[in-house]
Amino acid sequence: MVFFIVLFAVFILFVINSMTDALCDRREIPSEKQPKLFRTINILMTILLTSTYVKILFT
Repeated sequence: MVFFIVLFAVFILFVINSMTDALCDRREIPSEKQPKLFRTINILMTILLTSTYVKILFT
């Protein structure tokens, strides 16, 4: 079960990063702002995935 959740989380992070990259290209976000955007989105997604894991684990 844990392996499936970790694999799913990695897949979700990859998809979200791909979509963020497309957003940066489409909106022409300056390259100096992109690392901050990626970092913020990755941290928020990691918090979301961790809280989902904890909810599944203790429910």
